[in-house]
Amino acid sequence: MKNFMKSEKQKKYKIGLAFGGGGARGFAHLGVLKAFEENGIVFDEVAGTSVGSIVASLYAFGLSSDEMMTAARKLKTNDIRNSKLFFVPSKTEGIEKLVKSLIGDAHFEDMKKPLTVVAVDLKTTQEVHITQGSVVKAVAGSCAVPGVFNPVDFGEYRLVDGGLQNTIPADVLRQNGCKYVISIDVNPTRAYGTDSTKLMDILFASIRIMMKTNAVKGKLYSDIVIETDTSKFKSTSVEGGEEMYKVGYESAMKLMPKIKELLNPKEQKFSFWNIFKRNKKKILKEQEKEIIHE
Repeated sequence: MKNFMKSEKQKKYKIGLAFGGGGARGFAHLGVLKAFEENGIVFDEVAGTSVGSIVASLYAFGLSSDEMMTAARKLKTNDIRNSKLFFVPSKTEGIEKLVKSLIGDAHFEDMKKPLTVVAVDLKTTQEVHITQGSVVKAVAGSCAVPGVFNPVDFGEYRLVDGGLQNTIPADVLRQNGCKYVISIDVNPTRAYGTDSTKLMDILFASIRIMMKTNAVKGKLYSDIVIETDTSKFKSTSVEGGEEMYKVGYESAMKLMPKIKELLNPKEQKFSFWNIFKRNKKKILKEQEKEIIHE
């Protein structure tokens, strides 16, 4: 496929791709990447949160969507989480083994494209943007969902899932100088609640509420958000991976004309500020519908 984008010499701006969190629903990320590849769309910089950090790291390393999907097809749920007891946090060895099998002991400076992995430091409660050191360890920390995985020690930080503060890291790419940012939200219906009294059900419902709230920021900073409806699939199981991949591909293809229009400077009609205001207005309307007034 011919590259849709201008050459590096012609292009005077950066295009960023933000990969959102969503557990096993990250299969949809691979379908989106396949659509980009078929249309010759290449990104200059990437950022990822949670499972999005896994895919972002593989993309930044230079792997194709087919190579990623080949590895993903071999996955079993138990390969990722090694604790047999659901209420006992697991080590992140499964995640580390997966990423290491594809990129080895790569560090951020080994990436072919700039990569930012987003996590949260449990000690300071601050959001951490990781751009140096071990990619495998950084990704493991970004995926360390509290209650599911143990925190990951990374230098001075004790990392947990970046989705607790930044589910869709589009703002990171803006801060890094990207003129255009496209984001992938593989979990747009994340905030389903629970009436269960079980501790773990309450914990996960609370996490979903937090992730839904902070996903708003990512959408505000995005020019286009590709939302993949993976609501019928569990975020904790790899079953349905092929179908999620297809959903991701089809979701991206539907928006491809709009994406190409955005990335063609001659047809660019909106400034980032106008896009920010448009997104804010849309999101506020959506939030208003969800508020219960009594």
